[in-house]
Amino acid sequence: MTQEIQVPEELKGQVFITTLSQIYGWGRRYSLWPMFFGVACCAFEFMAASAARFDVGRFGMDLARASPRQADLIVISGTVTKKMVPKIVMLYNQMAEPKYVISMGACATGGGPFKEGYNVVSGVDQFLPVDIYVPGCPPTPEALLAAYIALHEKIQNESIKKVRWYRREPIPEVPVPLLGGPDLIDPRQIPAIRQAALERPVEATAETSETSA
Repeated sequence: MTQEIQVPEELKGQVFITTLSQIYGWGRRYSLWPMFFGVACCAFEFMAASAARFDVGRFGMDLARASPRQADLIVISGTVTKKMVPKIVMLYNQMAEPKYVISMGACATGGGPFKEGYNVVSGVDQFLPVDIYVPGCPPTPEALLAAYIALHEKIQNESIKKVRWYRREPIPEVPVPLLGGPDLIDPRQIPAIRQAALERPVEATAETSETSA
């Protein structure tokens, strides 16, 4: 009978009793490079969190990058309109893997007070895979710091064997939405839209024939 060894809490995660995934996660969690990016008023709170009073440099992520090719974290800070979404998705696709998304504020998460607006997207997670949501309108810098800490914990607990960027098959890009008229078109839905357009005249002809009879 094999006896299970109980490791004390204060010794868990130490150098001598740790795993490769823990070391890998520890290195990545303190080397995030956020993109210098903002879409609305929440961006001021994002900038405040990077200033001297809150100092995200303590978390090793004070080096905001102006280029998506040198960033691995994008903070969607504010209202997202339908005109913005194609460009935001293009920026996300250009970011380096592994990459993460934080939805900051009620507007980015669900549309906020502009949810019923004809030009506002009701949640950026309809187009991007969001990792952390930050509530508030606008959320305080402390709330964004809490989101950073939550993201660090997620990165720390990721296993090298299960992450999507260590696979043989290539990682597919997120389809860039098409801005057609007042609404967005998801390229993944084009076959269904085409099929519905082909079936509609047939249905209309059948209804007309029944009415005439």
